[in-house]
Amino acid sequence: MSEQSKKIGVIVANLGTPAEPTTGAVYKYLAQFLSDKRVIDLPSILWKPLLYGVILPLRSPKVAKLYQEIWTENGSPLRHYTQSLCDKLNKEYGPAGNVECISAMSYGEPHISRALAHFNQTGVKDIVVLPLYPQYSATTTAVICDQLSVSFAKTRHIPQVRTVMDYCDHPQYIQSLANSVTAQWAKTGQSDKLVMSFHGMPQRYVDAGDPYQAQCERTAKALATKLGLSDEQWLITYQSRFGKAQWLTPYTDVTLEKLAQSGVASVDIICPAFAVDCLETIEEIEQENKEVFIGAGGQSYQYIKALNDNADHVATLKALIDQQISGI
Repeated sequence: MSEQSKKIGVIVANLGTPAEPTTGAVYKYLAQFLSDKRVIDLPSILWKPLLYGVILPLRSPKVAKLYQEIWTENGSPLRHYTQSLCDKLNKEYGPAGNVECISAMSYGEPHISRALAHFNQTGVKDIVVLPLYPQYSATTTAVICDQLSVSFAKTRHIPQVRTVMDYCDHPQYIQSLANSVTAQWAKTGQSDKLVMSFHGMPQRYVDAGDPYQAQCERTAKALATKLGLSDEQWLITYQSRFGKAQWLTPYTDVTLEKLAQSGVASVDIICPAFAVDCLETIEEIEQENKEVFIGAGGQSYQYIKALNDNADHVATLKALIDQQISGI
């Protein structure tokens, strides 16, 4: 930076979470999330009646119960870890530093618009946006770009914004993942297979040009290479499918069942698309899919937690931020 006094605002953005694990809060959150055309691209005339007439009334109570199972004294794990990352990044930059990191969500609170309003009020004219999505997708990273544009449409003075569009094979990110895997192996031993489970999406999104699947494959290959794994020792799968449309395959739950039935006794499973643990990793992967694997005859199932707010993750995010700051 040419001006030492210049203040840099950093928005550490994540998807979002209900404000509390209740049916009403989940309904409000899901309504906002599932109404986004980036997420569900069906015509509104077809989707909205289904969403408000069937999906939200039926799904909200069920999802609320799942959130109740993972809710902690700190609230939602996703919101807690996202905020903790910001706190630790701010500590790294120091109280007298020129960088201020604020957490924000695409859906729910604290919303991205609030972070922008704060920086506007404090006179920040240079902003770095760091979506906590290692792999770019129109359903995640592009949503943040959309919301930035909406907010900027209401202001006269638009700040300079630099966005980390992806970091799917950034060396420091891959090393952080590898460190978490080897730390798990040091405690429990290496399993027969390392399953890398990424969040799924409808196949038609990829067919339309979304680079998400290709970036997931880059992450998986880079991690396998860093760990020195042979092709027989790891595989990539996709989780969290919804509805009847064709989603990216192979499916995580189906694959785990087949692995157990084929005689694979033990698996380690990691979710590299998730920067922090949330409902999809804790309830779906750590709990539900463990039951699938063990129920099909598997003997050992170890979920390798997300990077969350560990030191490696903080260092990785700081490196990504610093790369953007160097261009300001």
